[in-house]
Amino acid sequence: MVNQQVLVLGAGQLARMMSLAGAPLNIDIAAFDVDSEKIIHPLTQHVIGHGLNNAIAQANVITAEFEHIPHSILEVCERSGKLQPSTQAIKAGGDRRIEKQLLDDANVANAKYTIITNRSEFDAAIAYVGVPMVLKTALGGYDGKGQWRLKQLEQVESIWQEMEQSLLNTPHQAIVAEEFVPFGREVSLIGARRANGDIVVYPLAENIHVDGVLSLSTAINEPELQEQAKKMFIAIADKLNYVGVLAIEFFDVEGLLLVNEIAPRVHNSGHWTQQGAEVCQFENHLRAVCNLPLGDTRLIRPTAMVNILGLDTLPEAIFDIPNCHTHWYGKEKRSGRKMGHINICADSSEQLNDTLKKLASILPVADFPALHKH
Repeated sequence: MVNQQVLVLGAGQLARMMSLAGAPLNIDIAAFDVDSEKIIHPLTQHVIGHGLNNAIAQANVITAEFEHIPHSILEVCERSGKLQPSTQAIKAGGDRRIEKQLLDDANVANAKYTIITNRSEFDAAIAYVGVPMVLKTALGGYDGKGQWRLKQLEQVESIWQEMEQSLLNTPHQAIVAEEFVPFGREVSLIGARRANGDIVVYPLAENIHVDGVLSLSTAINEPELQEQAKKMFIAIADKLNYVGVLAIEFFDVEGLLLVNEIAPRVHNSGHWTQQGAEVCQFENHLRAVCNLPLGDTRLIRPTAMVNILGLDTLPEAIFDIPNCHTHWYGKEKRSGRKMGHINICADSSEQLNDTLKKLASILPVADFPALHKH
């Protein structure tokens, strides 16, 4: 296969894992730091160049590892004809207003909502959406940040003061007011679409969050729910004429799925695919954007993923646990930061649960709360 050069907008762990997946395919990855405008080697973090135009000139394909990319950068990349997925798709992941309109246009179920830019619209939202409600910034929110829960009317004034500051401090900001959905659990679907319309999807993952941050993802085998999720994935991906890996997070409300949000990129809840599928999400993203046939997404063995947050070391005893795979991101330690993840595999669901319990016995509950509740 002819060597391909892929430029990733963003220089974090997702670019790193794309690089690891791309090397056996003769696909080289360079990462563009959108803040410094430096071209970074995604594994060594060494600076290998400067400037967006230089980075684009060296690439066959441009893609992204996160959605909050300055529109000016997206526009330059779009004009090059090399950007996959499109600016429209990336913007949909970075602006909840665009995302909500996309879901409506694709005719997929999501929570009742309205948009707020001032106090009168907030009052109207309370009347339309009802209490309780969830309020989310249209721009800049991730891992539970930029969100409020209005549970009773006595909270209106205090929440409005915080929301107003967000509206004033961020240009073009708005708040999306959503009906509170009494869901039983959150699940997510990772899939890939090629330019010719070919689509593959991975098994659903059941996700547990702690303080708004993903803590534990477990691949599940539930055919009826899987089919429902796949139909919604196809509707959204086709509406966007999407190319690459797309993640969709759902609320499971007694077997009925509602889309919570989309991510136009490889996703934290799909890291289990590195050990649980024949072809991981990172390789399938590269296959899609480089216009190669998509790989096998079937679950080859029960698998779960545990996030490592704010830690740069783990007990050596973790190496004594069979089928336990650690993936570090090479980051500087910081409280709450995603520093790495652990993939755990087994021959059966029962064995997977036993292995998760073994892992919990050597990892502190304060740092791995979801693992201890499993």
